[in-house]
Amino acid sequence: MHGCGNDYIYFSGFRGRLADPHGMGLFGLCDRHKGIGADGIVLVLPSETAHARMQMFNADGSEGAMCGNAIRCVAKLLFDEQVAPADMLIETASGIKAITVFADDYVAHSARVDMGQAILKSADIPVNLDGDTVINREYMGYSITCVSMGNPHAVIFMDEIDDLDLEKIGPPMENATIFPNRVNTEFVHIISRNHLKMRVWERGSGETMACGTGACAAAVAAVLNGHCDMDTDITVDLRGGSLIIKYTKDTVWMTGDCVKVFEGTVEV
Repeated sequence: MHGCGNDYIYFSGFRGRLADPHGMGLFGLCDRHKGIGADGIVLVLPSETAHARMQMFNADGSEGAMCGNAIRCVAKLLFDEQVAPADMLIETASGIKAITVFADDYVAHSARVDMGQAILKSADIPVNLDGDTVINREYMGYSITCVSMGNPHAVIFMDEIDDLDLEKIGPPMENATIFPNRVNTEFVHIISRNHLKMRVWERGSGETMACGTGACAAAVAAVLNGHCDMDTDITVDLRGGSLIIKYTKDTVWMTGDCVKVFEGTVEV
C-alpha cells in the first residue's frame, strides 16, 4: 500500500504470530531491484489499548516511532477487513492516534489523522543546540527549524528545491552530530500562505516520494516562521501527491490518500 507514493509492505499479525522481522529477513523485500520494492515494512498487530498496533521499520531495518503515510494505510487495512470502524484508534511507538477513514462502497480511500501536538522543545526532539527551541537557526549553511511529530525533523525553506541533489546533501544532515537519533530533513518552497512544496530526505530510507510527519513538520515550521497561518488548511505538495495539514494550538491534523497496490503471500 502507499500514501502519496510513500510505499510500505504491510504484514497483518491478526491471522497469526509475527516473529522478529529482522530474524525473518523481511528487509530484503524492500530492495527495488531484487525484492518487492518499498520504503520499509509495517507490522499490523493486536493491541490491548486500541483497535490495532502499528510497528514501522525503515528500509535499513531501523524502527521508526511514527509514520503519517503508513498509519493511514493501516487504517484502510483495518476498515476494509472490518477489523475496526471508520473512527478508530491505532497504537504507535509515539502514542495512540485517532483516525477517521473516508470510504466509497465500504472501501477506504483516504483518512484524517490526529497527529498530536508538535514537539518544539529541543531536548525532546532531540537536537543538541543551545536554547529551548530551534527556529530559523543557522547550521551547516542552512536556516533550520526543528520539530518532532514522533520523529525528529529539520525543516529548511528554500526558493528552489527541484534541482537539489538530495543524495549529496541529505546524508550529512541526517547524520549531523547535533541529532543524536539522526533526523529527517524537509526542503520546502513556499508557494503561498496556504500552499507549500516539499522534498524530503528520510533517515534510514533516503529520499522518498512523501513523508506524512515531514509534511506536518513543514506546515508547523511555516507557521512558526510566519509564512503560513495557524488553524488553516495548508496544502503540502510532495513528489508522490499532496497532503492537507492543519496546525492548531492543540494538535496537528493530516489528511491524505491510502491506496492498496496488491496483496499476496511471500516465502522468507
